[in-house]
Amino acid sequence: MAVTESEADSTHRGTPAVHEGILRRQSARESAARTYARALPIVPVRARGLTIEGADGRRYLDCLSGAGALALGHNHPVVLEAVRKVLDSGAPLSVLDLATPVKDAFTTELFRTLPAGFADRARVQFCGPAGTDAVEAALKLVRAATGRSGILAFTGAYHGMTAGALAASSGAPDLQVGRLPYPQDYRCPFGVGGPRGAELAARWTESVLDDPKSGVPQPAGMILEPVQGEGGVIPAPDDWLRRMRRVTADRSIPLIADEVQTGVGRTGAFWAVDHSGIAPDVMVLSKAIGGSLPLAVIVYREELDVWQPGAHAGTFRGNQLAMAAGTATLAYVRENGLAERAATLGARMLTRLRQLQDEFACVGDVRGRGLMIGVELVDPAGASVPEARGSETDGWDSTTAPHPADPELAAAVQRECLDRGLIVELGGRHNSVVRLLPPLTISDEQASAVLDRLADAVTAANRDHQRPG
Repeated sequence: MAVTESEADSTHRGTPAVHEGILRRQSARESAARTYARALPIVPVRARGLTIEGADGRRYLDCLSGAGALALGHNHPVVLEAVRKVLDSGAPLSVLDLATPVKDAFTTELFRTLPAGFADRARVQFCGPAGTDAVEAALKLVRAATGRSGILAFTGAYHGMTAGALAASSGAPDLQVGRLPYPQDYRCPFGVGGPRGAELAARWTESVLDDPKSGVPQPAGMILEPVQGEGGVIPAPDDWLRRMRRVTADRSIPLIADEVQTGVGRTGAFWAVDHSGIAPDVMVLSKAIGGSLPLAVIVYREELDVWQPGAHAGTFRGNQLAMAAGTATLAYVRENGLAERAATLGARMLTRLRQLQDEFACVGDVRGRGLMIGVELVDPAGASVPEARGSETDGWDSTTAPHPADPELAAAVQRECLDRGLIVELGGRHNSVVRLLPPLTISDEQASAVLDRLADAVTAANRDHQRPG
């Protein structure tokens, strides 16, 4: 499948021939494991901020943002300037774990942003280039520090695709990690939601840890996401997070906070744990910290630093371009109050999206924190389960019982969004949650355009995918 002369000549002109040819060759050559490319058949050739231009000349508003990696959007000037500065300096681009001025600047800026009291006694380990590599490092670290092997994780979790990270995620093929209930309102595992549901989830965790017959021995660590992303955009209640911090501290269990997607202002605080005021024992960081380039680290309490030299390594842990881009991104978000901006704009977007929930029965729930937003699509004709909800004294009644998730409708909404020039992601337990992860630099006008296109897409998909009642 060689590139034809006509296709090559038109590469920079933005034509359907180029677009279709590249997609055809991708389908023929790439692994069947490819994901985003199946639902989003576009060929990006240029991008700036929120906007992507495809090889076919179409323009899109990108609310996928590299799965949350692009805190400042595509090709932000401060990121490009930082990368060019390193390239023009003649500095080495990959240095293993050697000290460099670029790394020193990155570490200094990173530590400046960490939760209060954490940076004073913290160590940083540069890992392989992906978030899943950092998760592996975190699990390895707490096992080495405690001498124990078990890990506790939560239902709905997503921590990566390598073996150890996958074992702690909701898609694990076999049980290697203990599972605990993650509190949520809309589909509460205890059928009550709200503070009562979070309280029951916490009690269950305490029981598992304290019951000598629970079948769960003292673990090496507990790993959690302050907001579950792939699990359906489910923010953990702040009181529950504080409870998990007390539960683990009282039992000498290191608490690992996976901030790969929630970090760098995404949720309306610089780190999502800042909402609850806790300081975990280990923070797993990637995505936005590299300023759109591959970078992953763990930051942890110095008491856990029991590794011998060479106990954990990685060839590409010294990526100088990513560190420079990351420093520029971290500083820009901090200096320009983009976390606070995400909190304010995100709240406004949630308010408007909840109007969709009032208008369309197929919009089961709207939730999120900051600019990490999810809209769950349901089948309103499907039977709800009122008996799974608590009594009215719990704040619930049969009218709040969730309808079945509707992944087909969610996929239709995603297609309708793409037709309208809007890129969104799907997630959640049943892949029925439309996810918005716009860059923190999105303007009010752009946010309105995103919501307009999403509303139009829901209207069209709901009209065309009506089920017989």
